[in-house]
Amino acid sequence: MIPDSKDYSNDKLTNGASTNGISKTKNLEMNLNKVNKMMNGNLNDKENEKNNNSILNLDQNKSMDIKNDRSTETKDANPNAKKTPMVYKLVLTGGPCSGKTTGQARLSTFFENLGWKVFRVPETASVLFSGGIRFSEMTREEADNFQENLLKTMISIENVFFDLAKTCKKNCLVICDRGTMDAAAYMEKNAFNNILKRNRLDNVELRDNRYNQVIHLITAAKGAEQFYQLEDNPCRTESIEEARKVDSLTIESWVGHPYIDVIDNSMNFDMKMRTMIEHVCRRIGIDTKDRLAVGATKHKFKIRRLPEISLFPKFQDFEVVHHYLISPNPKIQYRLRKRGQNGKFSYQHTVRRCESNDQVVEVRRQITHRDYLNYLTQQDDSHYPIFKTRRCFLYNDKYFQMDIYKSPFHPRCDGLILLETYSTKSDKELMHKGIPPFLEVEKETTGDPQYSMFNLSLKAEWNNVNFEKKKIKCVKNYYVEKHNENGQELNNNEFSTFNQNN
Repeated sequence: MIPDSKDYSNDKLTNGASTNGISKTKNLEMNLNKVNKMMNGNLNDKENEKNNNSILNLDQNKSMDIKNDRSTETKDANPNAKKTPMVYKLVLTGGPCSGKTTGQARLSTFFENLGWKVFRVPETASVLFSGGIRFSEMTREEADNFQENLLKTMISIENVFFDLAKTCKKNCLVICDRGTMDAAAYMEKNAFNNILKRNRLDNVELRDNRYNQVIHLITAAKGAEQFYQLEDNPCRTESIEEARKVDSLTIESWVGHPYIDVIDNSMNFDMKMRTMIEHVCRRIGIDTKDRLAVGATKHKFKIRRLPEISLFPKFQDFEVVHHYLISPNPKIQYRLRKRGQNGKFSYQHTVRRCESNDQVVEVRRQITHRDYLNYLTQQDDSHYPIFKTRRCFLYNDKYFQMDIYKSPFHPRCDGLILLETYSTKSDKELMHKGIPPFLEVEKETTGDPQYSMFNLSLKAEWNNVNFEKKKIKCVKNYYVEKHNENGQELNNNEFSTFNQNN
């Protein structure tokens, strides 16, 4: 059940229509308050024990038992089929003294209180360093050999947790304290590439396909210098300047992951932790309402022309291809995405359903290359395939994606370049101060249906029949986007989550 797009009041529940909606809302709010208290450690042990069942019931009633994509397909074919729990793999990374240890604990508490199983993968480097290894005492050759063994050890340890998560009876969050690409921050590029080659690994698999999401916490050495300290971690030896350098190299090693969030120190530490949790919930599709609200929303802009490459900071370019598939139902769209670089690709299948009141729900899932080829036989000839170069880069610790459209396409896409980012600022504020100065913004396109990929890919000219006018999009499983009827982003107080059972 998706709420009325014109009524986002708290009186409407999203766990199904009911004649007892008001009383359920009150119970829901009471339970959410308990979640907050439990997350912050404000309940004693007896109260926690007493409230565990109510929190678990909240999880069930609000359908936070997020299904993975296979269970969604099974449900469509057989309503009585058993749901398969979700496994969500998260990398928590960042520079020294960034809050990773506390962040892991806060995430664990929050999701466990929602009835999830949480696995915490330890930081492999810290485990090895605690055994007497000193990185500073190594030669370059020894350091590279250590990094190779560190990477292989990390993959093995993570695989143990990933395999355990697959057999879990509940939704499972796997939190990796750093991930496989972190090693690239401590090595020369050629040395890291040689390691990948020797071990038959590649960037697309390690960075893009291995994890569902990457959260990068900016080191306190950037913007919160008074809180940077070495005492809490015996393995931490970096000065403030060294910490800044390591932080920048670490985030650069993850540039290109399709779902990455960077959290800086423009807020106090408690809000930094809440922002981190909110980003994870948003990507999965769990509505946190105003508990963790920070107001970050997606913004899109049309760029007038492509600048010289030399003007960009360090970036990653990807080949991206989208195909629309034949759909027997005009309210359902099927789409394929192929994304990769250097001949290595990941593949995704998207089902986009139009619900009542112009609400839209998307379900995305990773698929194999074989599945991709099979789906391609169903491509819709009324749409061009969409070819893009997707450029991913950081500017002032803000993550940007820029799509450069490539032929063949309809003349409406000739020279089209679209920029996307998340921010708490408005479009106008970003255009004034926030968009990289080397990019010339032609206009804001946030929520504008003329720039939806469906409309852009149409071979025919737009008309009242084929032009999709919907501006509201609810994306299931990974993140939620929302707009009002004027195409403006809604904040968390204005937007109610959709029912995960739909």
